[in-house]
Amino acid sequence: MLVTEEVMMTGDKSIRATLPSFSIILETENLTNADIEGLSKSLASLLNQDISPTCANEVLLIDSGDVSAELLEQLCDRYPWIKIHSAPPDTGYYKAKMLGAQVATGEILVYCDSDCIYEPHWLGTLLATFCQKEHIQIVAGETTTRGVGPYGTAMALTYIFPQYSGEQAPTPTTQYFLNNVAFRRQFLLDNPIPIDLPLYRGNCAIHAHELLQTGYTIWKQPQARATHAPPNGLSHFFWRFLLIGHDYYWQNRLLAKPNSEIGNQKNLAVSFPGDLPNAATGSQSIAGQGKMQIFFERIGRMVKNDPRHRIYLPFAIPIALTSVTLIFVGYLLTSIQPNLLLKVYDRVLESSLG
Repeated sequence: MLVTEEVMMTGDKSIRATLPSFSIILETENLTNADIEGLSKSLASLLNQDISPTCANEVLLIDSGDVSAELLEQLCDRYPWIKIHSAPPDTGYYKAKMLGAQVATGEILVYCDSDCIYEPHWLGTLLATFCQKEHIQIVAGETTTRGVGPYGTAMALTYIFPQYSGEQAPTPTTQYFLNNVAFRRQFLLDNPIPIDLPLYRGNCAIHAHELLQTGYTIWKQPQARATHAPPNGLSHFFWRFLLIGHDYYWQNRLLAKPNSEIGNQKNLAVSFPGDLPNAATGSQSIAGQGKMQIFFERIGRMVKNDPRHRIYLPFAIPIALTSVTLIFVGYLLTSIQPNLLLKVYDRVLESSLG
């Protein structure tokens, strides 16, 4: 096994750790609707890590044609440690992530997204967690939505990602986000993320459920922190929240099936948030279990993490109500016609790109 030795800073302490070999994987598909400048910001945050990305076996950027050749060339000039791996234009988000797992050579696969910004200790903290116990196979960091102001506060309140927990030590969890997680490579290849599901996003929620049902533990490392961009523009906002509703419907339906049936489209009759909303346990929120408690817990964490949210909260309420309404409408429409929203969205996206 190849190892990389680095000095990591945790608080005021220097910890010398022998780290396993690793590969970093991100993709361009996630930029279809988002701010393309976010990719440059994301790469800059990788450059600022305590563990240099040059220590990775490779930093793979899976390109499915969503970024211009000129921008890719500029990025490679600025960040020469990037290795571009071309994928077919129709390669979706999860397929691109699994393609990266097949191509990468590191013992640990570190997944990040092109619209996330990572704190300087993020990479070293994720990797060091694997060194604590040999049986650890998956480590999830914490991702929250960035932004303050009427819109930023509304997105902090209602978008997919919960607020930072404030916890210090790794603990077992029930979910992970694919923009901030690391796997042992062989473990992921043996237990792949399901790709052919009728979801826009949320395959990782199904995958997490499968892993837990099989008896594996997902470890949350709360000190491996990232921020995710909110929906960019009115169209992205509109479709993103409609599709969250779409995904909630399908997650509920898929999670009601035995693991052996998940991902087998022949078994689907087509002719969850633990925080509000959170794609991993969306069924709880849709069913209304503990909804108000979850809502007020999120507000409390928002204000604790950034007191400015308290100022903007009254102005954010109309936007937040709009987003929740879109989730409900998306869920309702999908319950009536399960494939409608995703088909219409694909046509709209194809038209806008064409």
